[in-house]
Amino acid sequence: MKIVAPILFFFFSICTFAQDWEDTYAETVATSVDQNKPIVLVFAGSDWCAPCIKLDKTIWQSEEFKTYSKENYILYKADFPRKKANQLSAEMAQQHALLAERFNPKGHFPLVVVLNQEEKVLGKMGYKKTTPEDYISLLNNCLK
Repeated sequence: MKIVAPILFFFFSICTFAQDWEDTYAETVATSVDQNKPIVLVFAGSDWCAPCIKLDKTIWQSEEFKTYSKENYILYKADFPRKKANQLSAEMAQQHALLAERFNPKGHFPLVVVLNQEEKVLGKMGYKKTTPEDYISLLNNCLK
């Protein structure tokens, strides 16, 4: 029993600080409307795009961004993996393709699109070698 309590504490601590990326775009929009928060839509190639991987490691996985985004944004990642082991379901791949047609027609990777609750584009940016705090500022500048 002495071992179970620390393990449970550790598990729940990790869950508390986990980032909340939505599972579907429809869920993302609904949550954005319900919580009156902007959407951060990320187009990424998680297994082939070096800047996408850097953006993930330096910004999205940072504690600063995780903490801030949980209170201020609704997050959705439209991933376009190339490796067979990372393939998306046909339904998810189709959903991401439709999002790309709508918000990323030139096919830039990574592309971060900030949207309001009505899905109006407020700003776009790519990878920038900067701190999580500065990247948050760049995202927030799109809201002004």
